[in-house]
Amino acid sequence: MSRLPSKIYPVVDHPRWVERLGAAGARFIQLRIKDLPVEELRAQITTAQELAARFNVSLVLNDYWELAVELGIEWLHLGQEDLDTADLELIRSTGIRLGVSTHCHEELDRALLIKPDYIAIGPIWETKLKKMAFGPQGVERITEWRELCGDIPVVAIGGITLERLPSCLKAGADSVSAVGDFVRHDDPEGQVRRWLACAET
Repeated sequence: MSRLPSKIYPVVDHPRWVERLGAAGARFIQLRIKDLPVEELRAQITTAQELAARFNVSLVLNDYWELAVELGIEWLHLGQEDLDTADLELIRSTGIRLGVSTHCHEELDRALLIKPDYIAIGPIWETKLKKMAFGPQGVERITEWRELCGDIPVVAIGGITLERLPSCLKAGADSVSAVGDFVRHDDPEGQVRRWLACAET
């Protein structure tokens, strides 16, 4: 499996964040948009693609696999429910790289059969941004997943802050993802730079 583009992985809800965080040095950003009409959704994804190209960002689209195929998205992230309906053979045939969410051993076993380009584990800590059916996994689960995933990269997500970043990397995460610690921070660009500096120490 190929190495992930960055040890830090912001998740954002609007293309403007691709520009702001990309300009600050983020190189791996997920666009997670919910509840928009399809034409507006397509327009925002296209804008995000243009900004990602300008700022040398590897853009990941959450959920919308049909649009990912249509628009030539580089990376796609699917949750477990998405796997029930996604045409994985078609997705793979286009060369899109795939990430999959997991929360328990059953979901991990399913993901490993798909052989994605990364497997996400979470929530590592409690998160208030997304209603979760699973409780906090803890950093020990990162180490367990790292061993079980072989050469597939592992992404840690859920309740992660700058202060918690080192423990996730030390536990074996190849990349660490966050939403609130970037987009809800008073200084999002500065926070990207701080995460990058911390990830490289």
